[in-house]
Amino acid sequence: MSMRHKAKWSESSQSRRTFIAVAGAVQVSLALCAWVDLARRPAAELRGSKSRWVPIIGINTVGPLAYFLRGRVQTGSE
Repeated sequence: MSMRHKAKWSESSQSRRTFIAVAGAVQVSLALCAWVDLARRPAAELRGSKSRWVPIIGINTVGPLAYFLRGRVQTGSE
């Protein structure tokens, strides 16, 4: 059984570091936008409770996408 070497940040290529930084920024931005929308949106316009969506939004990129795609009730005024 071989021991797998964990690459250090300084050992990563510039393109890999850039990808990780951009992916992290996208993930954080999505979560922040979702939490702000959740805080401002009336509870009647949500599928489920606000307290249920708060931790779901914190789940990587999947949580905010689930909130935007499934958590909000579509109204005629949008």
